[in-house]
Amino acid sequence: MIKLVLTGVWVCIITLASVYFSVHMATAPAPAPDDSKQSQLELVKGETITVPIIADGAVTGYFIGKISFMMNKDAAKNVSLPLTEMTTDELFTLLVGSKMVDISNMKSFDPNAFREMIKKDINQHLGGDYIDQVMLEQLDYLSKEEVKANASGQQKKTAKPVNVITPAPVTDKAATE
Repeated sequence: MIKLVLTGVWVCIITLASVYFSVHMATAPAPAPDDSKQSQLELVKGETITVPIIADGAVTGYFIGKISFMMNKDAAKNVSLPLTEMTTDELFTLLVGSKMVDISNMKSFDPNAFREMIKKDINQHLGGDYIDQVMLEQLDYLSKEEVKANASGQQKKTAKPVNVITPAPVTDKAATE
């Protein structure tokens, strides 16, 4: 009988201690944010942008791109930035004006130089150091013929879009465990 009472008291003590610890941890103040560079950045999601490619006075295809930015929080707080329009302008300049991407030779495309050029030019237009990183979420090319075939509803098998950049592989931790 004494063993049963002692076991009950022991269970009550452990239960009370775990409840106290849980409540104490739940109401504990949040740790102070560190001053690391990552905590000073904010993700600004981009929109999908279509840039027509013009050659010999006619549209030959379209670049479809989505670019997001990591911006300095403090610099961007009080400023209303037209990032979508500036990104569109920058993509037109780089893809159509200076032709950084050669459709016939995709292997020559350097995504890091492309990112740096976008970052440098947009920061220059904004007049400060607003953008810290440029992330290319999507950059594909579709020829004019592929777009026409899809728009007309033809059941013609079209080629997949040319991926100018390849997305990072998604790893599933649960599948490997």
